[in-house]
Amino acid sequence: MSALTVDPVPGHGQDWDDIVRIWEETDAPEGCKVEIIEEIVTVSPPPSKDHNTTAELLQRKLYTVIPEEWGIYQTLGLSLPGRGGIYIPDLVVVDRATASGPGHTVPAEEARLVVEITSRANANHDRVSKVNGYAKAGVELFLLLDPWHSGRPTATLYGEPETGTYRVLETVEYGGKITLPEPFGLDLDTGVFPVS
Repeated sequence: MSALTVDPVPGHGQDWDDIVRIWEETDAPEGCKVEIIEEIVTVSPPPSKDHNTTAELLQRKLYTVIPEEWGIYQTLGLSLPGRGGIYIPDLVVVDRATASGPGHTVPAEEARLVVEITSRANANHDRVSKVNGYAKAGVELFLLLDPWHSGRPTATLYGEPETGTYRVLETVEYGGKITLPEPFGLDLDTGVFPVS
């Protein structure tokens, strides 16, 4: 199954509030991910078991190093209105106080770490659109886990967003270790992540 796009309002240059309303009212099947990517509402199928296992293994490691007042969320929306987006990362680390309260999203720049795990259906969104969107929003660290990368699963850590562009801090093939800098201070063994 591949990602679907939903564009029920004709024309381009839609008002952001209208796009968000469409996003909020999209009635997708349970488990599907509904996002706004470059002003287009997208619906992706539920992730695979390997995808969920990767998220769970990483989340378990992150909980050992994050401060008590931070949380790790799997379905929290990050708003990027300047990029025409509301992204739902596979994992996001954010201050718990920021994630609490009414609404469905928090400003993307509040994220301490965002993690995207590519799926066959949406890999290009994660590799291109989201890398650019998160960098322009000023997200401190972005970890892209890409088991679908040209037959060579890779993990890439992006950071130091400056003028809307990330610097690649480190890239390893699955099996290698990648280091999340302070405040995480965590060496991740990517060899534990399943490869589909």
